Amino acid sequence: MLLLAASPSVPPDKGTCRIRSPVEWSTSPSPRSHTVDGAPRRLIVRSRARLARTLPAPPANPTVRAHIVRRLVLTGCEGHNGGVLINEATTSELVTATEVEAAAARIADSVITSPLHVSERLSEVTGATVYLKREDLQAVRSYKIRGAFNFMLQLTAAERARGVVCASAGNHAQGFARACNELDIAGVIFVPKTTPRQKIDRIRHFGGEDVEVVIDGSTYDDASDLAKVCAARTGALLVSAFDDPRTIAGQGTIAAEIHAQLPAEPDAIIVPVGGGGVLAGIAAYAAEHMPDTTVIGAEPEGAASMIAALAAGRPVTLEDIDSFADGAAVRRAGEITFRMIQELGLPIEPVPEGRTASEMLDLYQVDGIIAEPAGALASAALGAPGSAAPITVHPGSTVVCLVSGGNNDISRYSEVLERSLVHEGLKHYFIVNFPQEPGALRRFLDEVLGPDDDIALFDYVKRSDRETGPAFVGITLGRPDDLAGLLERMDASPLQIEKVPQDSPLFRMFV
Repeated sequence: MLLLAASPSVPPDKGTCRIRSPVEWSTSPSPRSHTVDGAPRRLIVRSRARLARTLPAPPANPTVRAHIVRRLVLTGCEGHNGGVLINEATTSELVTATEVEAAAARIADSVITSPLHVSERLSEVTGATVYLKREDLQAVRSYKIRGAFNFMLQLTAAERARGVVCASAGNHAQGFARACNELDIAGVIFVPKTTPRQKIDRIRHFGGEDVEVVIDGSTYDDASDLAKVCAARTGALLVSAFDDPRTIAGQGTIAAEIHAQLPAEPDAIIVPVGGGGVLAGIAAYAAEHMPDTTVIGAEPEGAASMIAALAAGRPVTLEDIDSFADGAAVRRAGEITFRMIQELGLPIEPVPEGRTASEMLDLYQVDGIIAEPAGALASAALGAPGSAAPITVHPGSTVVCLVSGGNNDISRYSEVLERSLVHEGLKHYFIVNFPQEPGALRRFLDEVLGPDDDIALFDYVKRSDRETGPAFVGITLGRPDDLAGLLERMDASPLQIEKVPQDSPLFRMFV
């Protein structure tokens, strides 16, 4: 959990310090806590040691902030362009606020200025004023259109003639497809097999005859590898979903809009993290124009590649990821985005997939917003002090949560509901060994289940060659606290009952 808290500036007199954005100096990080309130602030930002960069202790009363490094040339980082690996140190620098402002002017006719809506639900829960930045209202229902247009609008006529290629879990592909169609550029799009059909249909709709869609690979990273091979073979330009300065600057234009839309700097902007492009872009702009705003990343717990990169000091490839938040489920963080996030000292908090599922349902049922899992990440991370939320805020603060996308198949809501119930402790699974005799199920219903318990799943095969037969039983509860009573009744029952742990293969078959 990250708590945003107002604190007086106490300069350290020795040792090392840990730095965040915006930053004051601290010699001892507190346990995952950082509070934002509405009073005039000198923020002290503390988070997990794994997210911190250890630096020499600063002088007394430092005014240094995490964004002091305005333009840093990458060293030893390889990029990809038109099938030729190039060293980014020779061609590009990390994105700055100036580049974000130029991107905003460049793409102004291609995107909408997405509205900031006050969330009464989240504001009531936290006591803060919580805005939702509605990028789900873009033509392609996500912010990815910004980076795609900013990239392609800078191509020369010769580069456009070579064509473009990209990999995407769906949202970048839609922005890419629309840009190809409007700018009359031939494009090839690689999407993984896990991409929802709704996204694939929309990609083809936006691209028309200008794009070809190739469905291959199990994850975004697989599709990315295929796109790189295609670029190398054909000479087409690779339009990165997040790891190119042009893409990052385009996505960072969200921050310029927030700055113009609010009368004062927000205390915090919470941003979903996949490859890191939108977080890096927003932070680059905020460092210059909103220095008192803390930019925080919210990353899927089951695909926390940027958190892993920060812990390792370099991007690393995760062996297994949970693809539930498909728009942010990336095995390996970007090289450029990692460097920017590392240099800016941005805190990133993991968000459990079940919590994201619950937030999707709240956004739909209360706020009337259809958000995809990645689109609900930022607001899913937010909560009131004392809650189990990854990020908590104090009453009176102003917080912006980015609703990054709304491309979601309605068929996925059964999975969303399942994950939500499990996360909230309202659904549990058991193996029950029933004696193969009449009345065994009735005794289970009468003696074990409580008045508010309900059987949601019952899978049983009678075995004539055994005295007992196992059943896989899913039970929903009226309240999370009802579990203790259920387990007590199970212990007292003569039936052999075993709770299925959430890390078991059997559990993962259903959730």
